[in-house]
Amino acid sequence: MTRADAPSFLRNPLAFVAARWTPDPRIVRRAALTALVMSVVIVVTGGAVRLTGSGLGCPTWPKCTEDSLHNTAEMGVHGYIEFGNRLLTYVLCAAVGWAIVAARSQKPYRRSLTRLGWAQFWVVMGNAVLGGIVVLVGLNPYTVAAHFLLSSALIAVATVMWQRTREGDAEPRPLVGKAVVQLVWFLVAASALLIAVGTVVTGAGPHAGDSSEVARMPVDWEAVAKLHAVLAWIVVTLTFALWFVLKAVDAPKGPLARTRELFVILLAQGVIGYVQYFTDLPEVLVGAHMFGSCVMWIWVLRVLLSLRERPEAAPKPQAVPAQEPAASASIAGPR
Repeated sequence: MTRADAPSFLRNPLAFVAARWTPDPRIVRRAALTALVMSVVIVVTGGAVRLTGSGLGCPTWPKCTEDSLHNTAEMGVHGYIEFGNRLLTYVLCAAVGWAIVAARSQKPYRRSLTRLGWAQFWVVMGNAVLGGIVVLVGLNPYTVAAHFLLSSALIAVATVMWQRTREGDAEPRPLVGKAVVQLVWFLVAASALLIAVGTVVTGAGPHAGDSSEVARMPVDWEAVAKLHAVLAWIVVTLTFALWFVLKAVDAPKGPLARTRELFVILLAQGVIGYVQYFTDLPEVLVGAHMFGSCVMWIWVLRVLLSLRERPEAAPKPQAVPAQEPAASASIAGPR
């Protein structure tokens, strides 16, 4: 970049980069996938903070302590874990930023991809502020639950963007009938409710996120855990019913494959859930269950997105310039 380019770069850095770089479509897909992977990583490491009792390893925010931006040796391992998780937020921001730049630079320009990238950015910013509030209010379980739910929203947007990088911009064409689509929307709603109730199980359970006394949600933990299990079986039943319907209507391979994969993920997640319940919630299994929740949510959305296809948009016809008439009949006509 030369000195003459500086004003245009400062006015609009994304446009400046897009004018000088055209990424390969594979780079755009990898950038979107990286943002999705990091959105899952930040959830899992946030769970590690909670399960190791490091939630208040940095007792304030945005600094780690009143006098230090980062943790100190006196704070011990909890300070390192909590501050390390905060640093990963910057890695997530970098991944989302790369996805935005790659989407903005793709040719032809796809506004929908760029908007999905910016949506991730603002969700990350909002969740960072909410994470600070979680610390400032002493790990209030309701704010912790909201923190996880907003992370699930980030995963949803990242999943949609990753899918859109592998599609065109034409109008979506359904691959199945309306009744099947409605069944899948029931599956999505039940899965979202399952995740929401799971945050209540966590908020009422024994893993408060800190070694000191932290308030829990005033509900019967075992009763909510049983409700969570019932909802899980509803999701499993809906998934099996969807697979049966897709086989009956001879659906394309895409929806069938995604549904089969989701069914396997749900079974694995159910095994982890029951084992952790009957073994008094060991931290390792709780962390694995959180990871499984993220994977399950991604695959539920992949099932939904597999019900249609979006080919490349047809190029717009270019106007053909009109030919100029001959100057005179004597020139245009035969001699």
